[in-house]
Amino acid sequence: MPKKKSPTPAGGSLLAAAARKFALLVLLAGAFAGVWYLGKWRARKRVDHFAQCLSDRGAVMYGLYWCPHCEDQKELFGPSFRKVHYMECGTPDHHEQPQCAEEGLKDFPTWKFADGERHVGGMALQELAAKTGCSAQ
Repeated sequence: MPKKKSPTPAGGSLLAAAARKFALLVLLAGAFAGVWYLGKWRARKRVDHFAQCLSDRGAVMYGLYWCPHCEDQKELFGPSFRKVHYMECGTPDHHEQPQCAEEGLKDFPTWKFADGERHVGGMALQELAAKTGCSAQ
């Protein structure tokens, strides 16, 4: 009696079909990862431009390295905070820098704008955009 062949997918063995499915999954995962990364990169670039615009328009953030509210404000910008004009008012011995004392700064963070206006406390990116005319989008 002749042997029956086991059913296999068209074009190859079960192993080859599994390998094709795996390769397709890897390609799809790579595509999704690429799209996700591109989105993150574009978002970071927008925040980079916004942070640079704030500095170009004369906005300065005064803060203290031990101030949790200052850290919260910095985290809104993420890595783009490096482009924000920032004045560290704390010294290693927990005193205030002379320039900050001369400015009369007591509460932090404090934002100072080109028109001389100050805002004490953290500000949302949209608030900073409204005050400076920079686009936070």
